[in-house]
Amino acid sequence: MEKINRSNAGLTEKLPIKIVQFGEGNFLRAFVEYAIQKLNQEADFNAGIAVVQPIDKGLVNMINAQDGLYTLFMKGVKKGEEIQEKELITNIVKAIDPYASFQDYLALAKEEELAFIISNTTEAGIEYIASDLPTMQPPVSFPAKLTVLLHERFKHFKGASDKALTIIPCELINYNSDTLKEIILKYCVDWKLEQEFVSWLLNDCSFHNTLVDRIVPGYPKDQIEEYNAQLSYKDDLIVSAETFFLWVIEGDDELKAKLPFHKTDLDVKIISDMQPYRTRKVRILNGAHTAMVPFSLLYGNETVKETVDNQFTGDFINKALFEEINETLNMDKSELASFSEEILDRFRNPFVKHLLSSIALNSISKFKVRVLPSLTGYVDVHGKLPVHLTFAFAALIRFYKGTWNGQDLPVNDSEDITTFFNGLWKSDDYEKIARLTLQNKGFWDEDLTEIPGLTRAITIALEEIDSNGIEAGFAKFQERIK
Repeated sequence: MEKINRSNAGLTEKLPIKIVQFGEGNFLRAFVEYAIQKLNQEADFNAGIAVVQPIDKGLVNMINAQDGLYTLFMKGVKKGEEIQEKELITNIVKAIDPYASFQDYLALAKEEELAFIISNTTEAGIEYIASDLPTMQPPVSFPAKLTVLLHERFKHFKGASDKALTIIPCELINYNSDTLKEIILKYCVDWKLEQEFVSWLLNDCSFHNTLVDRIVPGYPKDQIEEYNAQLSYKDDLIVSAETFFLWVIEGDDELKAKLPFHKTDLDVKIISDMQPYRTRKVRILNGAHTAMVPFSLLYGNETVKETVDNQFTGDFINKALFEEINETLNMDKSELASFSEEILDRFRNPFVKHLLSSIALNSISKFKVRVLPSLTGYVDVHGKLPVHLTFAFAALIRFYKGTWNGQDLPVNDSEDITTFFNGLWKSDDYEKIARLTLQNKGFWDEDLTEIPGLTRAITIALEEIDSNGIEAGFAKFQERIK
């Protein structure tokens, strides 16, 4: 088969560059390019994307070899029904490697219709590197590269307010845009850039915090023949994603006018405060993931799908979500229930093999951020411990023993944490193990033994897990803490 390009795909239209996108990886191509394609198709947005490779090695040459075209396969489950869709993505106009062609990179600043900067350079991408200088071609960090581009645009258009840009980072850190803006302003000081440029950044450009949510497995290496069989062309850039899509952007009516997602059926929320949605995602999606890993592995499951499909572990997660986690969130209960059902559908997705061992990394810090606020919040609301989350907490502590039924467990954490538990589990005193773990402020930033009944409950759960296993142990745990 012939490799896909614009000629053999019959695409002659040339879209104007309205978006410069930092990052060319699977997530952006399955998320942002897909969203912009919907705007182009359904809202006459007419936007082309120039992709910038943010690090020295990347996919630019592969993207340009296919004229920016690639196939997105979307698969998932909605209300029990399997959904499979595919779409040829056509809105990448060009891809640029600033390390190989810095002048081509700078030329993007002079694009007349450029209106947006979008990025996903990984969580580590929004960083300040003191050694970055404006004379470097290019600077190392993404914020420094962006500062150079913005300054070039400011100079070229003589500070025209109608040439200012809307900046929408998608990196997975909270307050991503605020952090990016702060670093850019720091470079302005370091590099002694003119105050007029700073004023243009602050008064004319706009920065928007975001939350993005879509599972993107990426290139389907293990099933590539199955995917290729569905195409009449050769595509080296196939990307697979789940059907679920959520993009929350902090903004006002002006941003809604600039990005008319209301004319599409995509779940894009442009709202004044995204924090409730971030809390919802962290507590429900991430919290359920983190809570299920230890107890489900100890039960004998290997994947997220097995966990929610199994009668016992599925019921456990269901009750932890609907009866405990959701009870702590100050949002519309029907909306929370609907979101939780969507999450369970995503967990059941037969097209995504999500290994529990792959999400076991740094489980202590994840539990602190994702699950502990639900546990303590439930106590605050109801004056008693949440049974499922408390048992999940005990399973987490037991998991860090590192072995179960003679088999090694996939414990993967920092040396100080594993050393702590290795020493702790030399004892068979469950009360001591519970107490010392809960007292460890280095883990939790607080002394959890102060929560009434928690030390006793964790002690009982640990005893029952080791004596009777997960399923029978949970039943006996419930009886003993009544």
